[in-house]
Amino acid sequence: MSGLVQPESLNIADDRPARIGEVLRSLVFYPVFYGGTVIVVLVALVAVRLRPRSVRAICGVWAWFHRRCVEYILNIHVRVEGVIPQGAVMVALKHESQFEAIDLPTMLPYPVVFAKVELLRLPGWGRVADGYGVVAVERDQGATALRKMVAAARRLTAKDRGIAIFPEGTRIPHGVQAPLQSGFAGLYKLIGLPVVPVAVNSGPLYHRRWKRAGTITLRFGEVIPVGLPREEIEVRVLAAINSLNG
Repeated sequence: MSGLVQPESLNIADDRPARIGEVLRSLVFYPVFYGGTVIVVLVALVAVRLRPRSVRAICGVWAWFHRRCVEYILNIHVRVEGVIPQGAVMVALKHESQFEAIDLPTMLPYPVVFAKVELLRLPGWGRVADGYGVVAVERDQGATALRKMVAAARRLTAKDRGIAIFPEGTRIPHGVQAPLQSGFAGLYKLIGLPVVPVAVNSGPLYHRRWKRAGTITLRFGEVIPVGLPREEIEVRVLAAINSLNG
């Protein structure tokens, strides 16, 4: 992983002052989206108890609502390049902002989502996420956590669901390449699914208090087959998810 640029060494953010229209759009976006999110979570909590199978649809509505708020309130449009994968594959995404995390049920067909265990501990939301099929990532548990994740992933992908994972482990500023978390190669080897890397450039527009108008691109790369050595899979995924960093 030599030659990678550390996040603290770059300052590539768009530092221009936010336009008045962008500030006003953001001020509308926050209460509309997060107010709607509270309602969705409350509905989903009831559904988890009464109609567990409806949680998928509710989460899909939430992600769809977010995408509409992004497009019509923030004036951020979404462009898709490449082929959206179907079925049991591992989708490895660049992570620059909360946009792609929230957008996953719209971006992909009913994905199994790997997320930090802290998110599943949030009151209410954790129960809904568990009902949807979110797999907890416990970074401090080492091999024990990896075994749990593999078991959960195999159980859920047996239903022809794909896996969505952020292999960098956390949000990385746009334009910065960070090494992949060591657990990614382990999951790739043990689960035995082909990988579709996805580059995302949401950071400059979405990861800020006052969101900026523009276009977020989701670039789906070529399918990477199973069985590659650790170094090769990491190099190929790293290059593909950072292809929009230029």
